[in-house]
Amino acid sequence: MSMVVSKEKITEAIKEAISKSKKRRFKQSVEMIVVLRDVDPKTPEGRIREIIFLPYKPNKEVKICVVADGDMLLKAKEAKVYKVLSRKDIQAIMGDKKAAKKIAQECDWVLVRTDLMALAGRTLGPALGPRGKIPVPVPPTADIKAVIERYKRAVFIRTKDQPQIMCRIGTEDMPPEQLAENALAVLSSLEAKLKNPTYNIAKIIVKTTMGPPVIVKGR
Repeated sequence: MSMVVSKEKITEAIKEAISKSKKRRFKQSVEMIVVLRDVDPKTPEGRIREIIFLPYKPNKEVKICVVADGDMLLKAKEAKVYKVLSRKDIQAIMGDKKAAKKIAQECDWVLVRTDLMALAGRTLGPALGPRGKIPVPVPPTADIKAVIERYKRAVFIRTKDQPQIMCRIGTEDMPPEQLAENALAVLSSLEAKLKNPTYNIAKIIVKTTMGPPVIVKGR
């Protein structure tokens, strides 16, 4: 539930954005942009960093990399994630900026067994950070298959230089109602970070990857 917009209004805007978007040769994402008012990203209060788990995962491959050893490594391979790296694999690319950059570009999430976080952070962190991505620690006793499934529904929102956040809420072939539920999940988490959500949220926009922006009306 959002304090600033109804499900009906955001559903209407999503339907309009999809209908105005030209068909492409690939499945387009549906994105939401939230423009903030009187929020300074340079201050601790305005520096928003949040992982949000959406109610519905997008109908598109979410590329996950798992850095692990032992049983967790084997189970990650069984789950057929996009990439699995062992301790030796990470050590082998240490100092190789090109290899680290390739992983950071290709993978949406990098899940790392906690005892390998320092190593993975040194090797991949410099490439992940500028792309708004973070290595996620996973306890050695965690069910990695369940964690992988959870992160297929995850998005990371953050304020960068401008007072706004942007994230994917799904894909154009999903029901608009599901996309709206995902949008509301993001908005609810964002509102919890703001002092005065009804004032601080100046504008909400939805669009497909290459489609025109549509402003959510009737707030």
